[in-house]
Amino acid sequence: MANRTLTRMDLSEAVFNEVGLSRNDSSQLVESVLNHMSDALVSGESVKISSFGTFSVRDKAARVGRNPKTGEEVPIHPRRVLTFRPSHLMKDKVADGNRRK
Repeated sequence: MANRTLTRMDLSEAVFNEVGLSRNDSSQLVESVLNHMSDALVSGESVKISSFGTFSVRDKAARVGRNPKTGEEVPIHPRRVLTFRPSHLMKDKVADGNRRK
């Protein structure tokens, strides 16, 4: 397994190669899509990308945690967390990638 990370630049380059937009336009397009997704998530909406998965924000309640080193109880404040649920097609594609190795 390659320890490589897909970056914004990689996405822009893929748009440039596949669609044929200029590199600058490709970069702006990727940036615009990511901004729309971020804005939707910040406002509490879900982002569903067909055949890929769903990003959503979940509210977690306050609770009491424990410092594992000292055993001291520590309050954990309520917070919002980002979750991703992959589609069945994405799960199958990843599983097929595991089988080929």
